[in-house]
Amino acid sequence: MKAIMVMFDSLNRHMLPPYGCDWTHAPNFARLAERTATFDNCYAGSMPCMPARREIHTGRYNFLHRSWGPLEPFDDSMPELLKRAGVYTHLASDHPHYWEDGGATYHGRYNTWEFFRGQEGDAWKGQVATPDMPEDVKEMRLEGYRQDWVNRQYMQTEDKHPQTLTFDAGLDYIRTNHDQDRWFVQIETFDPHEPFFSHQQYKDLYPHDYDGPHFDWPDYRQVTETDEQVRHARLEYAALLSMCDRSLGRVLDLMDEQNMWDDTLLIVNTDHGLLLGEKNWWGKSVQPWYNELVHLPLFVWDPRHGVAGERREALVQTIDLAPTLLDFFGVDIPADVRGAPLPVTTDEPVREAGLFGIHGGHVNVTDGRYVYMRAPVSPDNTPLYEHTLMPTHMRGRFTPAELAGLELAEPFAFSKGVRTIRTTGQTFFNPYRFGTLLFDLDADPEQRAPIVDDAVELRMAGLLVDLLRATDAPPSQYERLGLPATGSVTEQHLLVRTQRGQAEKAQEPLPRPEDFPSGRFSLRTPISTLVSDPMAVEVLRTHAPTLVDTELLQMIGSTSLISLAAMSAEFPKDTLRVLAEELATL
Repeated sequence: MKAIMVMFDSLNRHMLPPYGCDWTHAPNFARLAERTATFDNCYAGSMPCMPARREIHTGRYNFLHRSWGPLEPFDDSMPELLKRAGVYTHLASDHPHYWEDGGATYHGRYNTWEFFRGQEGDAWKGQVATPDMPEDVKEMRLEGYRQDWVNRQYMQTEDKHPQTLTFDAGLDYIRTNHDQDRWFVQIETFDPHEPFFSHQQYKDLYPHDYDGPHFDWPDYRQVTETDEQVRHARLEYAALLSMCDRSLGRVLDLMDEQNMWDDTLLIVNTDHGLLLGEKNWWGKSVQPWYNELVHLPLFVWDPRHGVAGERREALVQTIDLAPTLLDFFGVDIPADVRGAPLPVTTDEPVREAGLFGIHGGHVNVTDGRYVYMRAPVSPDNTPLYEHTLMPTHMRGRFTPAELAGLELAEPFAFSKGVRTIRTTGQTFFNPYRFGTLLFDLDADPEQRAPIVDDAVELRMAGLLVDLLRATDAPPSQYERLGLPATGSVTEQHLLVRTQRGQAEKAQEPLPRPEDFPSGRFSLRTPISTLVSDPMAVEVLRTHAPTLVDTELLQMIGSTSLISLAAMSAEFPKDTLRVLAEELATL
């Protein structure tokens, strides 16, 4: 028996033909649905990238206990368990986060691995001279932005693109080993994650008139671009999606060529989606985890059952992938695993409800019909702690200041008797301002109109608490969310009605930049330019003093006032208008 996992990053379910999209060019995804069971009710668990991958390894939620980070010493890793049981495991990937501080323990769990460089500002090619960079809509131009333009010089043809090289390697592995038994290969590309870099033959699938600045890498914030720019970015994503579709087709072709359908499990999945202007938002992580981000595509072919061209309605999650693969190879599933083998044969429920979220954000629960997004009960979003023995973030280690007040926490049910370091956690954006939200997906599938229904909230809050307890969530999470660590959830714990005002305010759209006056300076002028002008800086000092002489200026200097407001809601609309009016007179 053999298994292939084809994994994409930021693959939008609602833009795939098997899930109803009629304008993207993705014939191989349509072909895939004819050969597999298509899951209609698959949800993410922990977000974003590496938290999701920790779940793929462990079959257990990550986001309640820590943020982005490596596998922990007490984690049971699915590829490693397979390896110990005599199943050869191989990883072919261009996902750069595996080789950073916050992901450095994942690839070593496989027997062998291959990595292809260049995605999303990967610190790959060294070039001292500034590369040629076109005028760009993107404003948050951190170090990775410059590096990305260096890297693009080395992937000007499709055969040199890291996605292509990743699938080349995965297919080579399959060709080399197709007549061997008991192996698992994970072919994982970073695409269609931003930046949406693809080649002309894929862009040609989506012809459109566009004469604006370059735009294939949206910042994570509310939309401030023109409708034309938004449409262009969506089509750039679609072009990259079509490139992913071609790569998928290469795998299906090889399975046909080598007659592998009789003995090879195939899983095609992703970690999360990406907002492309829906609900007036770009990206992820800075807004609530709407269904565009967490309602995922999932396709499974299991040769033991031969189910093809059928749909499955059971509520499944990322935590179900590890037990599915362990079960397929007859390897014991550890007691700490919270997921279950995917119900491919029959559409039997494996859970009543599932959790999802990001560390320090809303803690969300769905039963497939309702989605309940529980915000913190207090404006400071505390208490929030990291529990880890691997104190690293995405691209760096915890600082001495972060570790200065560390304590040892009591062991968790899954930590094998080991105590973890507990340090104060931080989030870049506070979920409190969005309030607690409740959606009825039957009546409102696009989540446009949150409801107030005490009876439904009471039931959903009860499901949430049951899952917190089953996952051995830290005591601080109950306090942060205003929920009982013991006993029943009651009416006194409900928050939707209490936080309705802040939720409605957060849903108000940001005014478009063209709605404000402009002159030599405007809300679109980079903050660094405003600070360097003696008159403009005084306007800022009067109405937005925190932007002047701040250490954050190095990070936000290329950003405009309107974009900063779109990211952080720092500026009330009245303040934005005053700034625009006074700057326009200069």
